Amino acid sequence: MKIPVLYIVIPCYNEQEVLPVTSGMFLEKIKSLIEKGRVAPESRVVFVNDGSKDNTWNLIQELAKSDAHFEGVCLSRNRGHQNALLGGLMTVKDRCDITISIDCDGQDDINAMDAMVDAYWDGCEVVYGVRSKRDTDTFFKRFTAEGFYKLMNWMGAQVVFNHADYRLMSSRVLNEFANFKEVNIFLRGMVPLVGFKSTSVYYERAERIAGESHYPLKKMLALAFDGITSLSVKPIRLITGFGALISVISFLGVIWAVVEAILGSTVVGWASTTSIVCFMGGIQLLCLGVIGEYIGKIYMETKHRPRFIIEKRTWDDEEQNIHM
Repeated sequence: MKIPVLYIVIPCYNEQEVLPVTSGMFLEKIKSLIEKGRVAPESRVVFVNDGSKDNTWNLIQELAKSDAHFEGVCLSRNRGHQNALLGGLMTVKDRCDITISIDCDGQDDINAMDAMVDAYWDGCEVVYGVRSKRDTDTFFKRFTAEGFYKLMNWMGAQVVFNHADYRLMSSRVLNEFANFKEVNIFLRGMVPLVGFKSTSVYYERAERIAGESHYPLKKMLALAFDGITSLSVKPIRLITGFGALISVISFLGVIWAVVEAILGSTVVGWASTTSIVCFMGGIQLLCLGVIGEYIGKIYMETKHRPRFIIEKRTWDDEEQNIHM
């Protein structure tokens, strides 16, 4: 087995505060792996600028000039973390043997990369970085995050518990993953669908080194909802089952009302009637909203718009426009 070329792919959005710190950590790690003979000297650290509004791209260009191990990709505009990561992976998949995706904030333990590369040498095509514990999270975040993974699995989506987007993938996996053409992407749920031999590496996650989190509660809930509706149709089936249950209860209620009318008993009271009407109206609107979400995703898929457009790459002599 030849020594693999590793590309570490790091999506960045407004990371001018943390990038000067973590870039040195990534460089030290890739040089360490090269010195140990675990990866080839042609290995690189690739930063993907996701339409940052600050000085992030200028910093990436300066890093690329300062050391040949640094490279950069700049998207034409902000497309979100998942699309930025996908853009980076698809750009480098033909230039390397393995990739490791990781966030720029320094929270994920980069030393876990050693175990990831070792697992690749042992024959694994996908290696998931999994948090061993969530002590740095608040109780609310820990409860909601772990509840999300359990909910996803209950919904039928194959996700690795406590795994985000820190993972190793071989070029073989990436080439197969390139055949997934959907616009609505949720990588942590899509990668397991590719298959191939996989394993997990456990690590402890630290606090963010600098800057502010780009995933507040609102974005986390949006990501969770996108993941569920992109990978599972179970919510629609639940609506169908709930609708059938309400129909049966309503039918029994009609029979009860007819029997009471025949017996000469009447039930009066606008409060109970109003409550039932409001309850049913709310349920119907909720169900329509869920169904509408699926229809909206179908609408976006039929347009076949590019998921990302690459404006610049540091290894090009001139600007190029690339999309996929």
